[in-house]
Amino acid sequence: MSTKLGNDQRRARLVTRHHLHAPAGDPVAVAESLVALHATDPATVHLSVLARSEAGTADVERALYDDRSLVRMLGMRRTMFVVPAALVPVVQAACAEDIAVKQRKLLLQHLATAELDGDLSEWLAEVEEGAYAALKAREPAFAQQIADGEPRLRTEIVMAAGKPYEARGYITNRVLFLLAASGRIVRGRPRGTWLSTQYAWSTTESWLPGLEPVDAGAARVELARRWLRAFGPAPVADLKWWTGWTAGQVKKALTAIGPAEVDLEGGPGIALPGDDEPVPEPEPVAALLPALDPTPMGWQERGWFLGEHQPLLFDRTGNIGPTVWWEGRVVGGWGQRPDGEIAIRLLEDVGADGTAAVEAAAERLHGRLGGVAVIPKFRTPVERDLSS
Repeated sequence: MSTKLGNDQRRARLVTRHHLHAPAGDPVAVAESLVALHATDPATVHLSVLARSEAGTADVERALYDDRSLVRMLGMRRTMFVVPAALVPVVQAACAEDIAVKQRKLLLQHLATAELDGDLSEWLAEVEEGAYAALKAREPAFAQQIADGEPRLRTEIVMAAGKPYEARGYITNRVLFLLAASGRIVRGRPRGTWLSTQYAWSTTESWLPGLEPVDAGAARVELARRWLRAFGPAPVADLKWWTGWTAGQVKKALTAIGPAEVDLEGGPGIALPGDDEPVPEPEPVAALLPALDPTPMGWQERGWFLGEHQPLLFDRTGNIGPTVWWEGRVVGGWGQRPDGEIAIRLLEDVGADGTAAVEAAAERLHGRLGGVAVIPKFRTPVERDLSS
């Protein structure tokens, strides 16, 4: 018989394990508690750490670029993440290798528009090696500098030929994307501030020497185990969505884990073996999480903590904006004025204590940002309104 674990138990685990109730020790501990930090928007990494620890943006930069205990890489669902360095080989084998195969096939299709002579697969392989050699001779280097050493990176291709949205462009970033997805190169320090999206590249062997490859099957088991620890109990469908794996890959990984079956409000779910017993519910706590934060992006089905607030807090393609949390639930959104002031909009009544806690959290975040105004890469209705 499966154990019944209601939404209150899921929220209790969320608040505790995601360090919304008690701060983590450092940026690496934050990332480990969430498996990985979303990094499509560079601001998310820093704000997610600030929300869960006493670490500041300088501490995050130190972990990323000096200690290299955190690494920015392509991972689950072909999305950019920041992961603990020890987890890099796991994410590489479990997710990135499959992405590289698919993206190489897609690029070969687009290369057919470039009217190149000879075998396109061989040509692309030569360009990849040339780009890698150009980077190795210059590292760290930005894309334009790498293209100076491998001119074929400026080969032009046509995408969506004949369509109203037809686009033309060089293959530079596409080839570097392939090399990164293959685990051969790594995004390093950005040009400018911690909000910048232009990264210098380095070879993986110089940035993270000594990494050992991991078997893909074993890597998927390890990643699924970590996800269940951070986000379980949850439906199997949530794990499939979060990883981007096939149904067969999910089934094989879970067979190796042997998860406990649980009865969630709304349907069946799974938990790590031994993690299907009730946990203490923490004291109420308020938190301001950034756009694309890994907590709300950890599940595909979010009704148990999001309620009916999705239309106001998500954009049209499924990206969540800045959210206000109370007692493990999303209760509103927030945004920043041009001068850095944080504006809050509560979408439900949280009482006097909840309102005071939310306002105090906003005041703390404003002080820690030192007047820096962060505009999310993906804008949502509430955030747009509050920041105007």
